[in-house]
Amino acid sequence: GLEVANALLTSSPLERWRAERYASFDNGAGADFAAGKITLTDMAKHAAGNAPKQISGRQEAYENLINQYLTR
Repeated sequence: GLEVANALLTSSPLERWRAERYASFDNGAGADFAAGKITLTDMAKHAAGNAPKQISGRQEAYENLINQYLTR
């Protein structure tokens, strides 16, 4: 269990994929919200006026990656 978790975190693209998925929290309103500088209400107002780009959540890719490491 722990060996699989370590391999996923150190030898797979999982962390890079996670960073890409949540990159909007690295700057702008996302970063301000994560840092507690704006409220959920402020974030809702921001979201209402700024439609995000439609991107895939890559759920199947995550599942396949984890299954590959679990069945090694």
